Amino acid sequence: MPQSLEITAANVDPALLDLPWELPLEEWPRSILAALPRGLSRHVVRFINLSGRVIAVKEIGESVAHHEYEMLRDLSRLDAPSVLPTAVITGRRDSSGEELAAALVTEHLQFSLPYRALFSQFMTPDTAKRLLDALAVLLVRLHLLGFYWGDVSLSNTLFRRDAGAFSAYLVDAETGELHPSLTVGQRTYDVDLARTNIIGELMDLQAGRYFPEDEDPIAVGDRIRSRYEDLWRELTAPESIEADQRWRVAARIERLNELGFNVGELQMVSDLDGTRLTIQPKVVDSGHYHRQIMRLTGMDVGEKQAQRMLNDLETYRTMTGRADQPIEIVAHEWMRDVFEPVIEAVPPSLARKLEPAQIFHEFLEHRWFLAQKAGRDLPLDEVIDSYVRNVLPAKRDEAVLLDPGPQDTSEMSAIDAGDPKAPRPGPSSLWGDNAHTEGASSNA
Repeated sequence: MPQSLEITAANVDPALLDLPWELPLEEWPRSILAALPRGLSRHVVRFINLSGRVIAVKEIGESVAHHEYEMLRDLSRLDAPSVLPTAVITGRRDSSGEELAAALVTEHLQFSLPYRALFSQFMTPDTAKRLLDALAVLLVRLHLLGFYWGDVSLSNTLFRRDAGAFSAYLVDAETGELHPSLTVGQRTYDVDLARTNIIGELMDLQAGRYFPEDEDPIAVGDRIRSRYEDLWRELTAPESIEADQRWRVAARIERLNELGFNVGELQMVSDLDGTRLTIQPKVVDSGHYHRQIMRLTGMDVGEKQAQRMLNDLETYRTMTGRADQPIEIVAHEWMRDVFEPVIEAVPPSLARKLEPAQIFHEFLEHRWFLAQKAGRDLPLDEVIDSYVRNVLPAKRDEAVLLDPGPQDTSEMSAIDAGDPKAPRPGPSSLWGDNAHTEGASSNA
């Protein structure tokens, strides 16, 4: 290790010192590389196996590396959906003494994929819209925290499956800034930049025949603006109601909960004659269902996965005649009798296909499909066996995906994205067990 090497990190893993920092990142030996797909990047990025986990290393200018490291640490403290920073490596020099770029090290977000790796075979308009919906939620969450991104795009985002939808995570904070709150101009610029970048990315996919030729990338890209504005308005806009319509206060809170947000404070102001009230959320926090599942089961899962699990828990509570029992007790029994048998039935060879919460979501989809086909509910063991034998083996390995070979950062990874013609669930099927389509979750 060169004596001038400096590591900035909250907790230094000694194994970091053994990496070949004296080599340019693109020359690092394949023996230490993790076989994971890379998205587009202005910089050289590599995934590295280190101490039983995977890290991402990005070569970047020293000042920018330190700025991004601090931004990611701040976002982590604010519980924002973003990758976790590990270290900044500076003072790198090669064997001849030539200076090398600094390196930013972050934790790899397990089961996440860049959008190009997800859809390198074909991107349907429906999938593109679900990605934009996830990105809109991410952008709103960041803006509520006072974070100005400055470089919003699909390429700077990682996606994880979240029941029938996606969750989005910030992966590039080079241009980010944290403020007490954002101005309308800052928010608008982020949204307009997102729209411009996304349209360009969709046009690029279309040119490579990964997006339908008869679809208009501009029309699809416009969705990020409309979805962002709708969500921002629902979360922050004041609402005027009649004084005798106080039930609408509860309805407003319920709508926010359905969107996955908790209301920490709700301001209500009456007019001079007391005939109308103006209500406005003052403190809005995300992860409403996530926190409920965390409290009841200790599991850290996606927001929509958590909502789906809570729905099944409530169904179990009713069907077993325990609706009058505390949900904390029923949750323990549901874990023992329903959730754990599904996960434990997955053999080790298939355990890295999907994360456990997503496996359970897809099991629920399969259970509904089999019940519809048979015209009756089937025993749990029978459904589990059918899912493990007939559905799960066909899934891609999303914990660790095979690297198709040497590739430049501008290349797509050749990863099978499934049959784009497979049936997909409608909006109602994402939350309940009353309108599901078998195979809906097997595709991107």
